[in-house]
Amino acid sequence: MHFRGSVFQGGNIPRCPNQTAVTEFILLGFGNLHGLRIPTFMIFLTVYIITIVGNLMIIVITMIDHSLHNPMYFFLGNLSFLELWYTTSVVPKMLKTFLTGHEAISFSVCLLQFYVFGSLAVAECFLLAAMSYDRYMAICRPLHYARSMDFKVCILFVIGSWVSGFLSLVVTMPMVSMLPFCASNEIDHFFCDLAPIVKLSCGDTQKVRIPAFIIASLVSFSPFFLTVLSYYKIISSILKIPSAKGKQKAFATCSSHLTVVTVFYGTLMVVYAGPTTTQWPNLRKVFSVLYIVGTPMLNPIIYSLRNKEVQNALRKLLNRNVILVNSK
Repeated sequence: MHFRGSVFQGGNIPRCPNQTAVTEFILLGFGNLHGLRIPTFMIFLTVYIITIVGNLMIIVITMIDHSLHNPMYFFLGNLSFLELWYTTSVVPKMLKTFLTGHEAISFSVCLLQFYVFGSLAVAECFLLAAMSYDRYMAICRPLHYARSMDFKVCILFVIGSWVSGFLSLVVTMPMVSMLPFCASNEIDHFFCDLAPIVKLSCGDTQKVRIPAFIIASLVSFSPFFLTVLSYYKIISSILKIPSAKGKQKAFATCSSHLTVVTVFYGTLMVVYAGPTTTQWPNLRKVFSVLYIVGTPMLNPIIYSLRNKEVQNALRKLLNRNVILVNSK
């Protein structure tokens, strides 16, 4: 283990009486894989590449295809942009743990990873809520849709999502940074999340846990409640449509987003709201992988498979590239 006199060089960090403060953590990751490290590394590297390519493709087609220049796809492009950073804040370091069995990370970088990842996760909650509101306006109030969801409103929703995300941890971060870490520096996870960091502290962690829980509840349940409320209104409106074809057409406009929301919040709740058992640390890692790596990879696939407009835009993009290649 690595210890020094203070966490940040020259920083005003509380020291542990008669002990030396931890300045470096060890991410244990999936250290018990043994001979499966290389195959697992290759699998997750492939998934990461697919995630990057898939989300970049969504960003490109929503920018260059004029048929997708509407609020729904504007939000989708921003969601893909967010998820590029969301998964990149964790996966490269995680891939190194597969190769080495564990990975050293300085306290400052660990805190930075926690802040960036946590902020982006909160921003995604708010962005998904904005997307659900967009679908509510399109289906439940179509006559007011063009006026209510103009470009300025969409920009404000996106900016609000990002600002809400990065402001959500400004109280938690200083409290975590001031905790004393004197004993073990091994984090039983593949990234720096709040719970495993606080668990290692030898100070009074209740002063961090309680405010962090309150803040996390506010910034996660507020957009979740708005999302659920929007879909309650949407489903109620769809059920009132007399024809089966009309119901199917209305549901098709929001089915991709509903699938994405279900996958994202489903895995999130299992990780952060599930019961604590002796086996939970390993299960938490598995489900963390699902929402950190799986969800950003699945989103472009879900929209590509379930949305005809995205399929047509992808087809036009591929055809355009084929023509350019053949013309050379």
